[in-house]
Amino acid sequence: MTATAAEIEAVFRAEYGRAVAVLIRFLGDIDLAEEAVQDAFTTAVRKWPETGIPPSPAGWIITTARNRAIDRLRRESTREARHAEAAQLYAQDEPPEEGPVRDDRLRLIFTCCHPALAPQAQVALTLRLLGGLTTGQIARAFLVPEPTMAQRIVRAKAKIRDARIPYRIPRDADLPDRVKGVLAVVYLIFNEGYGGREDLCAEALRLGRLLAELMPDEPEALGLLALMLLIESRRPARATPDGDLVLLPDQDRSLWDREPIAEGQSLVRQCLRRNQPGPYQIQAAINAVHSDAPTAAATDWGQILQLYDQLMALAPSPVVALNRAVAVAEVEGPERALTLVDALDLDGYHAFHAVRADLLRRLGRRTEAVKAYEAAIALTESTAERAYLERARAALASA
Repeated sequence: MTATAAEIEAVFRAEYGRAVAVLIRFLGDIDLAEEAVQDAFTTAVRKWPETGIPPSPAGWIITTARNRAIDRLRRESTREARHAEAAQLYAQDEPPEEGPVRDDRLRLIFTCCHPALAPQAQVALTLRLLGGLTTGQIARAFLVPEPTMAQRIVRAKAKIRDARIPYRIPRDADLPDRVKGVLAVVYLIFNEGYGGREDLCAEALRLGRLLAELMPDEPEALGLLALMLLIESRRPARATPDGDLVLLPDQDRSLWDREPIAEGQSLVRQCLRRNQPGPYQIQAAINAVHSDAPTAAATDWGQILQLYDQLMALAPSPVVALNRAVAVAEVEGPERALTLVDALDLDGYHAFHAVRADLLRRLGRRTEAVKAYEAAIALTESTAERAYLERARAALASA
């Protein structure tokens, strides 16, 4: 049975992060692990269309990658020490798993989120290694130019190498210092997946559950899991049968998945009882308010605005301010919201222009709204979002 390109791509998306995590633990070298896994997938692309996907594709990739790494070690040096290292790697079994983190991918996140690395470097490197995301995708998530992100990733790898940061499982005492970066990584993986890769959403939810089990006394871990569950619950309503994007106010709420909503709301209530608010908990509470409303018109925008005020006090950022302005538009009107949006420095962010376009439309300023839609269309990377924005622009232009 042969394998199609789409089937091989699905294996890559599902198994790349796990394979890299295993190889890094096995080899102790990030670049060598990445190159070996990429070589293994290159071999799969060549062989699997003829032989079919093996019964255990992950095992095949990991074994092939390990053998490629060992072969490379042998080729690159004739020194006895290098031969001995390669022979030792070839002979050894997988290292035993010890300590509180027993999942390879979650352990890789904690390893990359070492305090010696800058927070943004922690997140960027882990997204590259775990999610198999391109540098361009990561740069868009951070709203920075691709060359800037490439430099950050290179520097992070060099820091790990030069500082000899060990590839070990964190001790219990290390976990609290690393949790902020870990949570940021998991949420960015989820966001990237929500743009079209369901496998990344599933992986982020799996990691989120592991984090909540690992750190049951960390309210932000519960908040992140609740946030992801509540957002994921709306997936069935986010697109029409033809694949057209449907925004939150227009979604058929009967299609929302009630099981993750119930779980997410339960977690939000647990967080409220602890009374230790954090950014993920507040965002989860905002989404819980949305999930409480049977219709868009019944949404309690006043409560949502109060929650955004709390979020701005705890974790202010231009993107949070943009989202807050959407709530302001519902409570105080689009003119007040537009004043707030125009004060933000987010010209390179497509959502900024999309929000601005909608506010201008509601104010009857059609010519300006069309230009704002055009700016959003030029910046978005999502095919579905671009199609939605193009329809909105066309409807406004023809009105």
